[in-house]
Amino acid sequence: MSAQGVGLLATPALRTEVLVVGAGTVGAILALELAHHNVTSIVVERAVSEPRHPGFDLLAGRSMELLRRLGLATLVRQHGAGPDEPTGLQWSQGLDDPPILTSVGCTVQAEGRQRVSGARFAKHLRDAARRHPLIDLREGWTFAGLRVESDCAVAELVAAGTGDRHFVEARHVAGCDGAHSTVRRCLEVPMERLSTPAQHCSVHFRSEDLTRRFARRGLSTVIVGGGALVSRGDDDTWIGHLRLGPEESITTDPVAGLRAALAVRLDPEEVLGVTQWEDSLAVAATYQRGPAYLVGEAAHRFHPVTESADISIGDAVDLGWKLAAAINGWGGPGLLASYEGERRQRALIDREMLARSLETRRRFSRLAKAGATRELLAEVLRQEAHRTGDAGPAGERIASPVIWADDHPQWSLPDEVPPTVTPGALVPAGAQLLDRLGPELTLVDLTDDDAGRPLVAAARKRGIPVAHVVTADPAVRTHWDHPLVLVRPDQHVAWRAKSAPDDWERVLDLVTGCKTT
Repeated sequence: MSAQGVGLLATPALRTEVLVVGAGTVGAILALELAHHNVTSIVVERAVSEPRHPGFDLLAGRSMELLRRLGLATLVRQHGAGPDEPTGLQWSQGLDDPPILTSVGCTVQAEGRQRVSGARFAKHLRDAARRHPLIDLREGWTFAGLRVESDCAVAELVAAGTGDRHFVEARHVAGCDGAHSTVRRCLEVPMERLSTPAQHCSVHFRSEDLTRRFARRGLSTVIVGGGALVSRGDDDTWIGHLRLGPEESITTDPVAGLRAALAVRLDPEEVLGVTQWEDSLAVAATYQRGPAYLVGEAAHRFHPVTESADISIGDAVDLGWKLAAAINGWGGPGLLASYEGERRQRALIDREMLARSLETRRRFSRLAKAGATRELLAEVLRQEAHRTGDAGPAGERIASPVIWADDHPQWSLPDEVPPTVTPGALVPAGAQLLDRLGPELTLVDLTDDDAGRPLVAAARKRGIPVAHVVTADPAVRTHWDHPLVLVRPDQHVAWRAKSAPDDWERVLDLVTGCKTT
């Protein structure tokens, strides 16, 4: 059914500020972000079933910091694999050969990276959403259609068990319903692929031998010969990824194919499943149609190239606080409109980085199969050092019409030392300062004369919620090169200055999206 909603003419029986379609990880985080800003939502999810091959999601320190704001970081650590879970990557010619290159992930954020079972993580997030008084979770309800109007959207839902049809009028709709998004189909938004997809086969199996040889040495991924082995972090389970030729398909003996690709004898204790898939580095042509938005894998499809859930979590947090700002009356039209520009830009950059990383793996495989020496393979990897680590997000610095760009360049030249506090960048904060940031905008004030107080008062007079954090912490003053810094809810720098600006109203107009010229 198209976004015009042919045949969807019934009078809505339910009304809500935001309808979230999908109660997986992304949908639950979006709903909890909205609730964090005192916005109500209805969340609908068809029957939840356990995935056939449950795996682990990798959450970088950046995502953990965003979840910390919502009180969810402790939940992740309680149910995650723990800081000792292997995250390293090794390149080898063969499983029995010495490694050519090994890289181990590290973090400088206040929160360390975590690996967590995707299925269990989503379940605990749904539990948190179910308990929240501002979230109406309708489990087992299926999203069936959408009619987009100028100032709202009307969604058709089918209730679990009874099959009754209900119509919900929502001020905004967020499609968090995954790679095969029904919301995206209703909005008639195409996915734009980077290149012609190639076919792959994945064998999910259990091997105590591989765990003993690699995972217990801190390695989660082994690139070897013509394939890759990835530890799933539980019960000695692994997945072997193989690229198939143009005329190939899953064979009746997938383990034989795995052995051939890895050029080694492999005797898994148990084969848990086999799947065939195509690599799909695709990004939606648009993230918004009127009051409807695409979030997470509904907007970009990178799985299973990467385990990282970071870009999807970033989508949910970004859209959540901007929707709340619009609903609560202090966010102008430019703020909500910036969701697509900021998050689609991030997806396109991440897609390029992932494509480069995949090409490095393919080049390594071709050279290894051709009999290249260890020295040649090592030199290739050294020349492409920026592509040989985990294929994760490229970074978190953004350019946006709602980010203040003053007379100083936002982007440093390669031979320049970048400033520590830059518009669009993440604040260089430790856990203690992060916990002091307000739920909306925060003015961090390092001045000796409390220069930020009149600025905060002026913002509040306009109904713009700005917390005022005054600190004389020497560690903060050492790492922050501007004494006045306006921080967004997603911890990006919206504006900074050496002293109070001559026209504070102009700054507020821009960062809240009231005026973006």
